[in-house]
Amino acid sequence: MSFDIVMGLASSRGRREGNEDFAAVMQPETQDRERGWIAALADGVSGQAGLGEDSGGGGGRMAAQTTVTSLVRDYFAVPVAWDTTVALDRLIRAQNAWLADHNRRGGGTGTALTTLSAVVLRGHSYTLAHVGDSRVCLLRGDECTQLTQDHALDQADFSRLTRAIGLDDSVRVDYIQGELRAGDRLLLTSDGVHGVLSHRKLAALALTGEPQACAEALVQAAIAAGGHDNATALLLEVRGLAKGRYEDVLSSSQRLPVAPKLGIGATLDGMVITALVADNGVHRLYQARCPDGRLVAIKALHEARANDPQERAMLAHEGWLGQRLGEKLSATEHAGFVRVHELHNPSAFYLLFDWHGGQTLEQLMASQGRPGLSEFLQAAAALARAVGRLHRAGVVHRDIKPGNFHWGDDGQWRLLDLGVALSGREPEALRDLHAGTPSYINPEQWEDPPVPADAGSDLYALGVTLYQWLTGHLPYGEIEPYQRGPFRRDPQAPSRRQPNVPIWLDHLLLKAVAREAKLRFETADELMLALERGASRPLPPPGATPLARRDPKAVLQLGLGLSVLLNVLLVFWLLFLPK
Repeated sequence: MSFDIVMGLASSRGRREGNEDFAAVMQPETQDRERGWIAALADGVSGQAGLGEDSGGGGGRMAAQTTVTSLVRDYFAVPVAWDTTVALDRLIRAQNAWLADHNRRGGGTGTALTTLSAVVLRGHSYTLAHVGDSRVCLLRGDECTQLTQDHALDQADFSRLTRAIGLDDSVRVDYIQGELRAGDRLLLTSDGVHGVLSHRKLAALALTGEPQACAEALVQAAIAAGGHDNATALLLEVRGLAKGRYEDVLSSSQRLPVAPKLGIGATLDGMVITALVADNGVHRLYQARCPDGRLVAIKALHEARANDPQERAMLAHEGWLGQRLGEKLSATEHAGFVRVHELHNPSAFYLLFDWHGGQTLEQLMASQGRPGLSEFLQAAAALARAVGRLHRAGVVHRDIKPGNFHWGDDGQWRLLDLGVALSGREPEALRDLHAGTPSYINPEQWEDPPVPADAGSDLYALGVTLYQWLTGHLPYGEIEPYQRGPFRRDPQAPSRRQPNVPIWLDHLLLKAVAREAKLRFETADELMLALERGASRPLPPPGATPLARRDPKAVLQLGLGLSVLLNVLLVFWLLFLPK
């Protein structure tokens, strides 16, 4: 969802001969939606550098207009990965350097300076950049809060700027960031408005009516109050927020308190707790009922981890990743995952999921044992499809296992638990974590140095999961961390344990769990294709892994043993056989 913003802009030259104020708002194109909206207001100053704003000259309008237009235009050209403050800082400093050089050389219009107040609305936050004595106020509910500080010395008949764009080769910019909520209004004004209207009058006029009518009322009131300066008011009303960014979710995770331990019947933001599903000492999972009757799942940090910023960041990443998957995948593709809901003004830090009744694959294996062949093939295709969709979204799960596949009451397979997944935006602590369940971790991750987990690691874990479900056994048995022994033999063909398994499926599963990475499936789509083709185009039988690859140490030991044996025979021949 993109922003729903309504704006109002009014400007008047007042009693001046010309209007040296300039303001603009830029709405992002569809491809730039992630960058948010940007608005800026500048109050130009003409005359000799350092003089008050009532000095004569014609460069103020040029300074204000070029500063605002270059900022709002070029903002959408910076790399999207840049932090908002970094993007604004680079652009403002470049404009300041150009304007300062223009003033040094003399541009024919006299010294040209300008104030600047800019605001970027991105995700669930706002970012302000401010120089000079124009202002930005936040109107929330019935309160009006001035966010910026004036960079000016008040004198009897005018204000003397202490900071301005173009005043010097370098410029000090104030940056302010805060949480944005639906219903907020942000008011940008030149000193021709707030210099003559009281704070209470500003709030009253800016809070009543549509933004355009409010902006016009502010300017008219300033002129009627006897203001001599140009008067400009720019008002933005946020009626709907955009999707939260990772930075927004992370900020909320560090700011909000952890949800307390909740008993049956307790409420959290209007939801009634109906069951405690799990408590592993790090997280608690609850079932809850919403006011509209829907069942949901709530995942919250255990209070013992409430002060651990890394645990907070990892849970925030899991929530953000679940929300992003809902955006990147179509409605049909998203069926393989559990939807994560975006929270608005929560009272505590937690994640909110759809609730799906049913069982995990691990529970099914314990209660029903081995599946029928038709049931297995349908499920294997669904599980491979879900893993493939995850990889196409640029995510590596890192903990594929039977406990993280869920068979819902609605007949859908879903992939659970993105708590240790990698997305490229994960916290460093999560990236450095050697995640996963040992028996499902591919052998390369136990090497020295270990090979980092990737999409191939998920495919190997999926192969182990399918092998185990079909045969009741793990291909290499139970694996302990950094244990190499079990990988010194090849897995047994599934048909040796389950006679109704066809040979083509033997070949497929043995390829999926092959000891060497280069012998396995490269993508989930390749695995899907092999499942679809089945016996019509079977895979070639996998060859036995040579001993030198499975256990190089054993080859050395065998060579050493043969050498010792030959030397013993040679000694025996020299000592005891007739010459």
